[in-house]
Amino acid sequence: MQVSQTLQPALPQPRAMLELIKPITWFPPMWAYLCGIVSVGVSPLEHWPLVLLGVVLAGPVVCGMSQAANDWCDRHVDAVNEPDRPIPSGRIPGRWGLWIALAMTVLSLVMGWFLGTWGFVATVVGVLAAWAYSAEPVRLKRSGWWGPGLVGLCYEGLPWFTGAAVLAAGLPSFQVITMAVLYSMGAHGIMTLNDFKALEGDRQHGVRSLPVTMGPEMAARLACTVMTLAQMLVIALLLIWGKPIHAGIVGLLLVAQVRAMAVLLTDPKGRAPWYNAVGVSLYVSGMMVTAVALRSMEVLP
Repeated sequence: MQVSQTLQPALPQPRAMLELIKPITWFPPMWAYLCGIVSVGVSPLEHWPLVLLGVVLAGPVVCGMSQAANDWCDRHVDAVNEPDRPIPSGRIPGRWGLWIALAMTVLSLVMGWFLGTWGFVATVVGVLAAWAYSAEPVRLKRSGWWGPGLVGLCYEGLPWFTGAAVLAAGLPSFQVITMAVLYSMGAHGIMTLNDFKALEGDRQHGVRSLPVTMGPEMAARLACTVMTLAQMLVIALLLIWGKPIHAGIVGLLLVAQVRAMAVLLTDPKGRAPWYNAVGVSLYVSGMMVTAVALRSMEVLP
């Protein structure tokens, strides 16, 4: 049932605004930024202003902005999938969802400026990617391949690169960039599983996510394969670079994920939220183990 226009609040509710920017989604980019810092051998405590600025920028500001932009651009889809969300429910009335996303875009760029050249460039890339993912005419989320790939890059690889570049005051090493890319590739699978919650609305509105085009079972198998292969490459490179202990720990975390994947595949649609809590926690733990392994390989100026 639609809320009458006369009954809708004139201003957005504070709780609804917080719900719009989804604090639960902030953790991955904040964690990845910290991984980037660790991977270049820098003590976060010694450079805490840059660490704090980057963590806030990666999580509440840029990620929060991307959530607001996505909810505004997806308001018709959400009316089918999740009508209780702030915008379709009317708790954020009129065009307030758009104004919030635009204001946070400006705030992102201002904060990114204070992270130096690399930090600002990375912020610009993140902001453009957020709008390209959600907004017409680009709307990359319509593709089950490009959409999750872009989100995986912005959630894991871009903040990892940013943390490394800002704290090392220059382009990170080949090893650091390679690991950031590999974990971004693996995150494609995580984002595919995240699409399960919007299956019906995506189907109705022409969003060709992999669960829609391939079906839940095949999409889940592909997601598991992508996550597994990316981490297997991480393990192989750690062994090549002389880090067998770290490779072993990442390997054990991967074994635990594979066991969780077996449970997921018994009921992909029903178990996807469970796996996103259990399996993803193991995945990001491996990211930090990898960052620690790279730490001793870095030689700072």
